[in-house]
Amino acid sequence: MSDPQIFDSRYSWTRLAVTLVIATIGNVGMWSVIVILPAVQAEFGVSRADSALPYTLTMLGFALGNLVIGRAVDRFGVTYALIGASLLSGLGYLGAAASGSMLMLSLVHFVIGLGTAASFGPLIADISHWFFRRRGIAVAVTASGNYLSGAIWPIVLAGVLADHGWRAVCLALAVIVTVLVIPLALLLRRRVPELTMTATAGHAWGPRGGTGFSPRALAWLLALAGVGCCVAMSMPQVHIVALCVDLGYGPAVGAEMLSLMLLGGVVSRVVSGLVADRLGGVLTLLIGSVLQMLALFLYLPAGGLVSLYMVSLVFGLAQGGIVPAYALIVREYMPAREAGARVGFVIMATILGMALGGWMSGWIHDVTGSYQLAFINGIVWNAMNIAIMLLILSRTLRPRTPQPARA
Repeated sequence: MSDPQIFDSRYSWTRLAVTLVIATIGNVGMWSVIVILPAVQAEFGVSRADSALPYTLTMLGFALGNLVIGRAVDRFGVTYALIGASLLSGLGYLGAAASGSMLMLSLVHFVIGLGTAASFGPLIADISHWFFRRRGIAVAVTASGNYLSGAIWPIVLAGVLADHGWRAVCLALAVIVTVLVIPLALLLRRRVPELTMTATAGHAWGPRGGTGFSPRALAWLLALAGVGCCVAMSMPQVHIVALCVDLGYGPAVGAEMLSLMLLGGVVSRVVSGLVADRLGGVLTLLIGSVLQMLALFLYLPAGGLVSLYMVSLVFGLAQGGIVPAYALIVREYMPAREAGARVGFVIMATILGMALGGWMSGWIHDVTGSYQLAFINGIVWNAMNIAIMLLILSRTLRPRTPQPARA
């Protein structure tokens, strides 16, 4: 039998605190590329869409890393994954600082994305094994490290960027990530007992009953929904700095708006975690997706400095809980033994949505000369996400008899 004392224990909360610190440091790779985007565009003399290519490659690496490293965590544990990933990120940042072309800069950001991935989906999957009653808030806190990283690092890096340039930003991060993450990763060496993993897996339908979909079909539905919500999510997150530059407010103001947006996302993730512990992941995700679409509509008339600050905060408060809810749905309806792989697969899809949306918004800007149609494009993709989640919700509300596990 499993040992119930490992769930929601004092050690669980200590592990959560360490995990949050690692996530806050390790996820900097997602945000540093956004901060340096205008400087990179100016130095290499490329279009807005081309200057977003390092971000797109970062997110592609981040997506693949969530899948590959998630599988590795299931087998070897999270400590080895974090150590290897931090070294990989450090090498990537060194390569970025030495880049002489957009192509090389983009390729090394793919490597940075791979390393950064260990601090998101794999960490979420790992911490989910140490909580039961408070799993929602534990997952939400861990996922908040990503947004705390985005709230803190753009402000810090903006000063380095202004004084020393974007290459100095990359050199600094090469040192910071490796020196800080490796010692913290060693604090997570304790593994969940094997019998606990087997016992908490239950049957294929998880503790909340069935959806009528096999785990594989449900994973693909969640992946498609993740692409939809994150294409929408990427428009403000990826291009808010560039939008502020276009409007004459400058990159520093854009970095402040991004930080405000992501601080709102932290609040949203914590609140959504509390809600998910009561309502479950499916309904929590649906609520967040509807609120995100409403926030995107608010960007359409916004153009003044105050209105953009306000809408960015509203957007952050609306969408922060969406991505962690995917991990909760996986844990609610799929076996625990597959958590790293299944969470990694769905998170990979959300990141691919961010990468696609980041590039797509830049391309729309280049074609139309503004971001208005890019916001409308995001709203359409968001509607697809809502439709899929309504379908899943309708299936979870039907009483079903648990069935044997299917692949």
